[in-house]
Amino acid sequence: MRRTRTLTLVTGTAGALVVGAGAAPALAAEADPATDVATVTVLHAIPDVPVDVYANGEELIADFEPGTLTDPLTLPVGDYDLEIFPVDADPLADEPTAELADVALTPGLDATVTAFLAEDGTPTLVPFVNDVSVVPAGQSRLVVRHVAAAPAVDVRADGVPVVTGLANPDEEVLVVDPAVVSADAALTGTDTVAVEPVDLDLAEGTTTTVYAYGSEDAGYQFATQTTSGTASAPSGVPGGDAGLADDELPLPLVAVSMAGLAAAAVAGRRLVTSRS
Repeated sequence: MRRTRTLTLVTGTAGALVVGAGAAPALAAEADPATDVATVTVLHAIPDVPVDVYANGEELIADFEPGTLTDPLTLPVGDYDLEIFPVDADPLADEPTAELADVALTPGLDATVTAFLAEDGTPTLVPFVNDVSVVPAGQSRLVVRHVAAAPAVDVRADGVPVVTGLANPDEEVLVVDPAVVSADAALTGTDTVAVEPVDLDLAEGTTTTVYAYGSEDAGYQFATQTTSGTASAPSGVPGGDAGLADDELPLPLVAVSMAGLAAAAVAGRRLVTSRS
């Protein structure tokens, strides 16, 4: 469930965190009829299990470590069957750890395919559509996604709840004043901290997406994905401190083989997990 709220609160040391009013963010990048590609990143948020990722039966990412995020992949539009297997499993003989059929990549779509644990601990694949619309002038966008094997949580900024009752696999989108905040997650309605505090730099004109992931046995933590370039016009291409765009960003990968995509993805993986 996608939720958008309007609120104002004081966040202690970071000053006022103001959630702006206005229309809810778009659920998908606006399609361009002249474009036949989509932008996809992949996040591995299943703890302790390195995996190989397959798309339409071809290996897309090998030896994908938990807590890592690919650089953006520019993929041809169409339907994709996605599967993840333990590293070195035989995809022709072994059962996948998780699978998702008929994922439709539409023109201009920007999405993050996330491998994570459902609340009951079942490995799951879900594509989250990223909002790449313009961030209001002088503000920052914060997206919180619950992908941990845990009950609902309250996400707090400097100890003050800003997202409450967020259940797996829901997300909430906030438009806030730029600030550096200490963020943690507590079980809803309690002070029991599930994810220890990390500092988030919510810079003007950026979108910061925070994933609460993990399990009771492995521990809970945050992974972050930061997108810049949305202050004036939608770019559709993530970039920023999650290693999503830099001088080494692969060129568009349209009409190349899945083997080529796998090489680009492995080369572009970056650790984005913030640990306590």
